[in-house]
Parts: sequence; structure tokens; C-alpha cells
Amino acid sequence: MSAGGSSPAGRLEGRIALVTGASRGFGAAAAVAFAAAGAHVVLLARTLGGLEETDDAIRHAGGSATLVEQDLRELDAIDRLGQALHARWGRLDILLGNAGELGPLSPLGHIDPKAWERLWQLNVSANFRLLRSLDPLLRLSPAGRAIFVTCEQARRPLAFWAAYAASKRALEALAQGYAQEIERTAVRINLFEPPAMPTRLRAQAMPGEDASRLAQPAAVASALLPLAASDCSQHGQRLVYSAG
Repeated sequence: MSAGGSSPAGRLEGRIALVTGASRGFGAAAAVAFAAAGAHVVLLARTLGGLEETDDAIRHAGGSATLVEQDLRELDAIDRLGQALHARWGRLDILLGNAGELGPLSPLGHIDPKAWERLWQLNVSANFRLLRSLDPLLRLSPAGRAIFVTCEQARRPLAFWAAYAASKRALEALAQGYAQEIERTAVRINLFEPPAMPTRLRAQAMPGEDASRLAQPAAVASALLPLAASDCSQHGQRLVYSAG
């Protein structure tokens, strides 16, 4: 199944969105797109400088944001985040789980166990804790929407990519299992596979690649808007970006 196209300004008017990994790359582009469509965006990342740059772009586009400087590997802090969101807004309308890392590209036998655990903390455990903490807030929304960013390697793992691919496959299982649990609620969750983009993760994986040939995050981010909208009917799907 493919995802593409755009959404008119105002489609997310009045909605509260949380975007992880919002300090740069695809997360920043998605946050700007959500804000331009009318959402108030909670920007979460480890680096305050990057968050401020995203906030500047949102304000330039006429939107508004709240900045949260937080390391998602501090898992207990995710519960406190849920409490803070509830205290301020009483609900969460949109969750975009974008934060992730590549981890070691290495033969499995050469991967340091600590590097493996660090990768899984961010790519899997943090997203589990986000769903655990924010599920009640998504249910309090009249139309809660969760979107998690996945990748081609989750379905087609390559040599030396096993650690990253396994973490993304686990994330997909987590999201799709949750989708069945909430089938009879107003919450909808989907997975989104973007194309290759000039992000830091991509540069780590493919050093020396001609980034000008890759899709631009701002163009890809528009495909998220229909999935974040209150009238989205897709649920439990793995959507692959299509520019058509």
C-alpha cells in the first residue's frame, strides 16, 4: 500500500501533535508540516539547539510549538511526559514516532552487546513506553492518530544490517499488535515507510552518496497529513511513500 499526496492548510486545526526526533531531518520536516496544517506541535529531541531551529521554522510558517528537550532512552521520563501532556491539554491527538538510530552495521558476531541494547532502547523500548504512556491520551482524543516511521530493511534485511532491521521489524510488530487491541476505539495507528532522504541516518549508512538525488524531507512529510487527520480511516497498515 502506498501513501502520497498532500493536505490543505487547516486540516489539523486545533489538534495537538507530538513528534519525536523533531530537531532535524524528517522529524523536523513533519513537525513543520503538522504546524502549517494547524496543529500545535510538541517537539521532542535531545538537542535544544535543533529544537529551536525547528521552532523557528514553525513560527516562520505561522504555527506554534512547545519544546521538550528529552532523551527517549530515559524511559521513566516518558511516563512523566504523558503526565505533563495530560495536565496541559487533557489529550493527545497525534503521535509521530520518528526518532531512531542506525546502530552498528556489522557482522552479528562483532556487535558489542551494549551497542545492541542502546539501539533497541531507542528504536523499540522507547516506542513501547510512548504507546504505554500515551495510549490513554490518544483515547481521550475524539480522533487519536499514531504513526511510526519504519523502513524497507524491516522487510528485506541485508547482511550487516541485521541489528537495525530487527529493531524496525520489532517496532512494526508492536504497532500492528496494538492496532488490533484498539480496533473498536476511535484511535488509529499506521506505519509509514519514507523513501531515501538526505538525513543523518542515511549519511551514516551511505557515506559519499549524492544527496541531491534523494527525496527531500519536506516533500515527503506532506504524505503524513492524511494519516494524522481526524478523518483518516486507514488502520494497522504499513504505508510506503509514493510521490504519485
